[in-house]
Amino acid sequence: MISVVIPVHDEERSVALLYDELVAAFSGGGRAWEAVFVDDGSTDGTFEALARLHDANDNVRVVRLRRNFGKATALDAGFGEAAGDVIVTIDGDLQDDPAEIPRLLAKLDEGYDLVSGWKTKRQDPLTRRIPSKIFNAVAGKVSGVRLHDMNCGLKAYRAEVVQGMQLYGELHRYTPVLAHYRGYRVTELPVNHRPREHGRSNYGVERYVRGFLDLLTVTFMGRYSHRPLHLFGGLGLFAGMLGFVILVYLTVVKLTGHAIGQRPLLTLGVLLVVVGIQLLSLGLISELITSHHEERAGGADRTTRLVCEVLR
Repeated sequence: MISVVIPVHDEERSVALLYDELVAAFSGGGRAWEAVFVDDGSTDGTFEALARLHDANDNVRVVRLRRNFGKATALDAGFGEAAGDVIVTIDGDLQDDPAEIPRLLAKLDEGYDLVSGWKTKRQDPLTRRIPSKIFNAVAGKVSGVRLHDMNCGLKAYRAEVVQGMQLYGELHRYTPVLAHYRGYRVTELPVNHRPREHGRSNYGVERYVRGFLDLLTVTFMGRYSHRPLHLFGGLGLFAGMLGFVILVYLTVVKLTGHAIGQRPLLTLGVLLVVVGIQLLSLGLISELITSHHEERAGGADRTTRLVCEVLR
């Protein structure tokens, strides 16, 4: 069973055309599938168009959000309703080509857990392509997950990958990063990308700013959620040692008969030592909170979350 999750916002003219292309993509495949449309607070006739699709087709499910919560929340709602063993996500603006879905599924069958599309010939204005390239390069450097196109809407997942994956803000961009940090195998596949024919893009520069802040959140939670002292302690030791070296230098200067009371370097040295101690303290407190949480969760439950396969 394959569930195709499609977040839509003001895509009245596209939803029926997209469903027809999905039918063509799955024809002859011999696998049952469903389309889960998530109406993210559309203000046009999108929901009415989806209702007509639902009435005419048994494999169409429709989720309607009370208002526009954003793509991450829409995907999260769709994941919650999807019944398939494999979940495919695709944007509702017809720029992603449904004919690529069988290739994604074939790549998934090679043993991967998440296959992300890569729009090698992106049909968008230069003002969107250049910021996107910069963003993907920064995201790959910070997260350690090197994908050419982190934000491609066309992806295929094994169902267990999205179970328990909380999406909000701009975290939908980082599902490959979230999956990678949880130990799943992630890859990408070049896919066809088409010009936008209906509606208009809702992306702006502010989304890249919010997306970068969410990238810091994802990276911190993925790398340091179980060892926060490694982050705060490392920064604290660096700041403290630098401040200590400065103060030792000023002490030597003072012993040679020079005044140091009016030197800005003295203030900097003291400040670095204080900040270093605070960061170390923050890391230790974070470790205590993490340890308490793990004890309440139970060692056996944590082992169950981490183990992916046992042969007996």
